[in-house]
Amino acid sequence: MKGRVHSIESFGAVDGPGIRTVFFLQGCPARCIYCHNPDSWDPQGEGEGLLEVEDILHWAMRGKTYHGKDGGVTFSGGEPLMQGKFLLESIAALHRENIKVAIDTSGTYFDEFTEEVIKNCDLVLLDIKHTTEEGFKFITAKPMDELFKLIDVINEHKKPVWVRQVIVPDINDKPEDIAALNEFIKGIKYIERVELLGYHTMAVNKYAKMGLTYRLKGVPAMDSGKLNELRKLVKAHHKPVDAVSQVPLNEKDSIR
Repeated sequence: MKGRVHSIESFGAVDGPGIRTVFFLQGCPARCIYCHNPDSWDPQGEGEGLLEVEDILHWAMRGKTYHGKDGGVTFSGGEPLMQGKFLLESIAALHRENIKVAIDTSGTYFDEFTEEVIKNCDLVLLDIKHTTEEGFKFITAKPMDELFKLIDVINEHKKPVWVRQVIVPDINDKPEDIAALNEFIKGIKYIERVELLGYHTMAVNKYAKMGLTYRLKGVPAMDSGKLNELRKLVKAHHKPVDAVSQVPLNEKDSIR
């Protein structure tokens, strides 16, 4: 069984608990306005190329010493759920080596493998792009149907969740936007953590090189002071998240 991989991060610190080996899989159905890896959209894109489950295990075992009790492997993207069968085989192989697995999903894809992937993983990093149908479609060019299916499956299988939302100036950076997020995530039963991630502009040059229109051109990076004030509005019944851990460290964080 082979999967198409966009890139690999061997010492990830922002894609789940602890230190993690992060596999960014190729292919994504969404076209998020702030995506910093548009080269991951094409399911046939080159990147690292086709890897076998044994390759995934090899990379994970190299980093296992650094994972500690909290770390492990995260499958991100792109949208990893587009390669569900590959995920299932990879999760099984990693679990045989006692390596925990997180799935970082944009909430824009659901197929016949998705429920089994969620059932078998250890943690879901769930991006909530927006809390309204209109806002969600504006950001992703996709409806919210798959997101609601995914939440139902997460709840059914009692999976722990880290909720994440990218905060963009003049789009979702008001206190009422955080109030709406607090209300929306009441429908997710097993939230361990809520992260607000600041929009950044590191992808602008990449779009230009690829001949793509960057739809947020001219929008400044999210102000860190304002972002920290918004973080204080996240409901306290979720585990607190320190500000440092939420700041994007490089281009391969969770700002898709």
